[in-house]
Amino acid sequence: MTHTGTKLACAPVLLIEDEPAVMALVRAVLEGHGYSVVAIESGAEALRLLETGNFHGVISDMRTPGGVDGAQVYAWIAANRPELATRLVFITGDIANEETAATLRRTGAPCVEKPFRVHDFITVVEQTLGKATS
Repeated sequence: MTHTGTKLACAPVLLIEDEPAVMALVRAVLEGHGYSVVAIESGAEALRLLETGNFHGVISDMRTPGGVDGAQVYAWIAANRPELATRLVFITGDIANEETAATLRRTGAPCVEKPFRVHDFITVVEQTLGKATS
């Protein structure tokens, strides 16, 4: 699978979000825009999937249960799957937190603040991952 133009290959997007309502909304928005989605609740589970799975990009909450947060997911990706490091979008309800702000500065990854408007979210996703093939 190759990344061609603004259309992307059919590998799924990995969604890491522990709030069921947010996960359901984000999954519905992504699938409605042509992305396939693998949705999980924890950063630790994400790392297990990323070790062997093929993903087009990652959308991660900054704070996730299980001892591995969004910043740690990004650090693992940067070290082990660098091709995905530029295809990661954070979502957070905690943008004023200094640790969150420091992570965003360090990674340079785009962030969408909760609560977000669907249009704003999908715009950031398409700019970061490319538009899904329909």
